[in-house]
Amino acid sequence: MSGALSFRLRERESRAALLIALLLLFSLPALAQTFPPLTGRVVDAAGLLKPEERAALEAKLKAHEDKTTDQVVVATLRSLEGYEIEDYANRLFRHWQIGQKDKDNGALLLVAPQERKVRIEVGYGLEGALTDALSKVIITTAIAPQFQKGNFAGGIEAGADAILSILTGDAEEWQRRAQVREDNTTTIDPVIAFIILLILFFLISRLMGAGRRQGIRRGRHGPWIVTTGGWGGGGWSGGGGGGWSGGGGFSGGGGSSGGGGASGSW
Repeated sequence: MSGALSFRLRERESRAALLIALLLLFSLPALAQTFPPLTGRVVDAAGLLKPEERAALEAKLKAHEDKTTDQVVVATLRSLEGYEIEDYANRLFRHWQIGQKDKDNGALLLVAPQERKVRIEVGYGLEGALTDALSKVIITTAIAPQFQKGNFAGGIEAGADAILSILTGDAEEWQRRAQVREDNTTTIDPVIAFIILLILFFLISRLMGAGRRQGIRRGRHGPWIVTTGGWGGGGWSGGGGGGWSGGGGFSGGGGSSGGGGASGSW
């Protein structure tokens, strides 16, 4: 009897140890995530900008902040460390606390050349001006075309200029581009739409029929999601320079972001 009890105790201990090991294993990516230090308004960890390009961009962002208190930061990364750029950008934004605490008026332009990803992350307080739609248009029409050519400095500058232009109230041209893009992406041939609906109806009917035949009780299903790929283009090359920007005592003001903005690839 005592032997059986001892065996059960050892079995429980083994299960507990296995559970703890699994929890530690799945928590390792979160524990391992690291962020570069916020050394200035331009943090060029991937080395895409020349020193003079970094300095000019830094001065431009500082002048905007001095005038409006909006904090705009540009960052390039060597790697996203296996994370999606949306998750990484939001965590980095909050880690750096970009923007003023009482205004949340920060914006982050994040470039990850290794993964060929770019994101504009927007603080709560700027979402009304720098909308998701405008952020997407900036990426598709200003940043990505330059990145496709290997012109990272040009794409970063064009993206930063567009962000600053919108935040200072000069958004008419970008709003027009956003409307054109919306019109182009929402227009669909009625015949094609009808065919798509028929296919979806057929697939759903088959799935529901299979579930009934197999006696499966189905719960709620998530929405159908249709994703589109990024832009084409060749490989990437660094723009020289390298290293971190020397901002000299720059720090975030306590701002935060709820995930507003847009992402893209090239």
